[in-house]
Amino acid sequence: MRRLVFILFSMVLVLQSCEFKLKPFDITEGEHQRVEVSRYDRLESQYLTTSDFSALQQMNTDYPMETRALIEDVLKLGEVDDPEINKKFLSFYQDSVLQTLISDAESKYANIDDINASLNAAFDNLKRLLPGMVIPTVYMQIGALDQSIIIGNGTIGISIDKYLGEDYPLYRKYYPESQRKSMNRQNIVPDALCFYLMSLYPMHDFEKRPQMERDLHVGKIMWLTNKAMERNFFNTKYVDVVEKYYRSNPSSDMHEFMCSDNYQQLHKTCCNSAMRH
Repeated sequence: MRRLVFILFSMVLVLQSCEFKLKPFDITEGEHQRVEVSRYDRLESQYLTTSDFSALQQMNTDYPMETRALIEDVLKLGEVDDPEINKKFLSFYQDSVLQTLISDAESKYANIDDINASLNAAFDNLKRLLPGMVIPTVYMQIGALDQSIIIGNGTIGISIDKYLGEDYPLYRKYYPESQRKSMNRQNIVPDALCFYLMSLYPMHDFEKRPQMERDLHVGKIMWLTNKAMERNFFNTKYVDVVEKYYRSNPSSDMHEFMCSDNYQQLHKTCCNSAMRH
């Protein structure tokens, strides 16, 4: 659990406060915003495998923030305004292993209708639970086996190269079995939701907080993700504690509950559950 807590907090690149992120977009009342995953990865693949300059131009024109995040924050190749950055970017991916990774990722995710449908169903549920929540834009990329999920200002980036299946040969070489189990297609939507919710509801002074509070905070995030997914994807004792507490306090405002920095009552619930066992 401690390792999972560290992964969750270390992989969210941009954290925002509850108050800031819950300001809704300017959408006409009654209008429903749908999620359609943008295929940034296809432009990326086109440029990195064929050196097609028009694809790079489209990346920079249509996806400037996504390109900056990939080059500067994920790959750490330098500043996107560097005159030589395009050469560095292209050269970085010419490694035969990465070229194979690009090809395999594009093949496996040629069709993502299931992911779009699952994301829309989950965000429909979240909008009912958190009416003021911003629906993010979502895109796919190929990130050279770095972060799985990249959170920006109202965006979720999904690195499909990290979800090629636990038996993918390259994963066997670099990742332990325990980690490979989560590198599957079915983990994409819950991971994306979990990291996005973590950015909406960050734990302040995380490093200074007691381990129990960290675990309970992550338990709240996972619990809400389960609610959005309408199934218990995440199963930990801390998720169970949150479920028991909220079930006994059904009138609690969801947003206030998620923003609450007071873990005393949850801690009591956790202790009582431990005593019963």
